[in-house]
Amino acid sequence: MALSASSHAQPSGATGVLVLGDGTVIWGKGFGATGSAVGEVCFNTAMTGYQEVMTDPSYDSQIVTFTFPHIGNVGANEEDHESRGLGAVGCVVRQEVTPHSNFRAQNEFVEWMKDHGKIGLSGVDTRALTRRIRMAGAPNAVIAHSPRGEFDLPALKAQAAEWSGLEGLDLVPGVTRDANEDWTGGHWQLGFGYGEGKATKPHVVAIDYGAKDNIFRNLVQAGAKVTVVPARTSLDEVLALQPDGVFLSNGPGDPAATGEYAVPVIKGLLERDVPLFGICLGHQMLGLAAGAKTAKMFQGHRGANHPVQRVAYGEEGEGWGESTGLVEITSMNHGFAVDGETLPDGVEQTHVSLFDGTNCGIAITGKRAFGVQYHPEASPGPQDSFYLFEKFVGMLG
Repeated sequence: MALSASSHAQPSGATGVLVLGDGTVIWGKGFGATGSAVGEVCFNTAMTGYQEVMTDPSYDSQIVTFTFPHIGNVGANEEDHESRGLGAVGCVVRQEVTPHSNFRAQNEFVEWMKDHGKIGLSGVDTRALTRRIRMAGAPNAVIAHSPRGEFDLPALKAQAAEWSGLEGLDLVPGVTRDANEDWTGGHWQLGFGYGEGKATKPHVVAIDYGAKDNIFRNLVQAGAKVTVVPARTSLDEVLALQPDGVFLSNGPGDPAATGEYAVPVIKGLLERDVPLFGICLGHQMLGLAAGAKTAKMFQGHRGANHPVQRVAYGEEGEGWGESTGLVEITSMNHGFAVDGETLPDGVEQTHVSLFDGTNCGIAITGKRAFGVQYHPEASPGPQDSFYLFEKFVGMLG
């Protein structure tokens, strides 16, 4: 069962299908939840951490094509979630998911996908699909699973063709928290689970635009007390919590759309010289608040092996590590980016992607405010960038 742009004949035994917006039909074997879901098809190059990827809220309304062929072979467990069951609506994999082989597994990946309402499709030529995305951009699509192999292809084609896509779409309301939450969990250790933070100062208020939980764990590990608040928390409500600093989280969708209500709050914090640290969507909206623009990327960056170079120190005494020029191996997940050509005076580019030169970090001159496009908290992934959490918490006193 492989990528086919011409023949829509359903192969024998096909219980799953991916229908692209241009009418392309890709058959395979469905697993996980049944039914259908619409989203943008992207690809992720990470070799491990599929459960973390599938529960990253930044993947809301996306269908992840895993380039690594063996997905699901270490099963699933409750400790590796990055959110409350949010994340991608589905995934596409090469090999059929096998029974797990890992001592930490609590469930099979197939059952985990079903329990969390996510649709899987196996038996697909993921190399061909990835090449298509690289050449033609990330397509809109519908993924569907029917154990009996019954599909209404005309309806699925219409659904895929009519979906508006991610540009101009604010997805944050569907992934943010409903109420304030005191976060205390720290880093995970084998045999011990997650640590417990005991700090009372400095106090970081984290605005949740669809945050990965490991971000909060890293803030705790760096020595902060963390209060997480919903995305639409007003400036006055944030200030009433008496933060020593404010964190702007990652999240899904178009930053310009979310920025309609988030950017005025960020501008108010900048005017009051509240220290700020943004990751991914939070970085993009910090850029918007500072006067830059964001743009939809052709195919986006998603994987655990993206090289990023430090190109500037930032403010005097608030450097970005040992020296400029140093390369960090990072994890990424973004389909939008800050346009480096639109950075106004007073906003310094601190990091760039070595894949395509796109902006991966900014610092605002005269302010204790910076952001990075990549994920320094990423699990899985190297720990080259944990210094950013220490830098942020350290500047709070």
